[in-house]
Amino acid sequence: MARRRKVIITCAVTGGIHTPSMSPALPVTASEIAEAAIGAAEAGAAIVHLHARDPQTGQPDQSPDLFAPILEAIRRRSDAVVNLTTGGAPWMSVEDRIRPAERFRPEVASLNMGSMNFGLFPMLRRLGDVHRDWEPRALEATRDTVFRNSFADIEHMLRTLGPSGVRFEFECYDTSHLYNLGHVLDRGLVRPPLFIQTVFGILGGIGAHPDDVHHMRRTADRLFGGSYQWSALGAGRHQMPVAAMAAAMGGHVRVGLEDSLWSGPGRLAASNAEQVVTARRIVEGLGLEIATPDEAREMLALKGADLLAAG
Repeated sequence: MARRRKVIITCAVTGGIHTPSMSPALPVTASEIAEAAIGAAEAGAAIVHLHARDPQTGQPDQSPDLFAPILEAIRRRSDAVVNLTTGGAPWMSVEDRIRPAERFRPEVASLNMGSMNFGLFPMLRRLGDVHRDWEPRALEATRDTVFRNSFADIEHMLRTLGPSGVRFEFECYDTSHLYNLGHVLDRGLVRPPLFIQTVFGILGGIGAHPDDVHHMRRTADRLFGGSYQWSALGAGRHQMPVAAMAAAMGGHVRVGLEDSLWSGPGRLAASNAEQVVTARRIVEGLGLEIATPDEAREMLALKGADLLAAG
């Protein structure tokens, strides 16, 4: 009997996109974020993608000291692959965004592959009761925000993190970002296998129509051939439809409350683990299997959790 294909599920447990007033399930404190990550791993996520937040205000915060207790708890209780953000939030400097990955040297760090308009302001219509005064200001500011990821920024992150064995989740929000990745590959700044995360449905990036998903997959195939692992995420209501398309097309999937707060039309997800369970059902319903953390490490040529820096 032929071996069934393995699908890596990544769970992005919190982040800079959504604000805590939008959902009571969004983790904020270090203990909440750690519990959410561990719960997602127990539900089937091989990789947990982590941001941190100021526990008092709920704002995204890249202070390494806020990440330390999250990582310590995950190390004690899970073998999940840890993926630290270098995206942070669009208003942060590249120096601030890279600090946690520079200190902890994780197996994987995210890397946004191009500058873009990053329009979160439509979420103001869904904000509801605001508990923190920074939230509407932060969302409204994205009407005039360019999320900077210049070639110099990208090269700085690659040269800073790469020598310690950090591999990258290359986040590609549009076709040009794939070409940017091809450029740094041609220059020898990265090496295969590439882990490419195509992002659909963010205002300012590519849409989430099936034609958009197929276009990004075809472009990546043409540029990188067999030297990459492809994953996809859909923002908001597009999360599970994009996950289903990606799994059916030979790819991996990313879910989590960073990318969508929803479990269905008009229904807020109760947890990150709930979304992982739904993604797992989609994968297994297609006759596929979810990858374990160690299987993900093998597919992505990761250095192993034992080589992470201590807090």
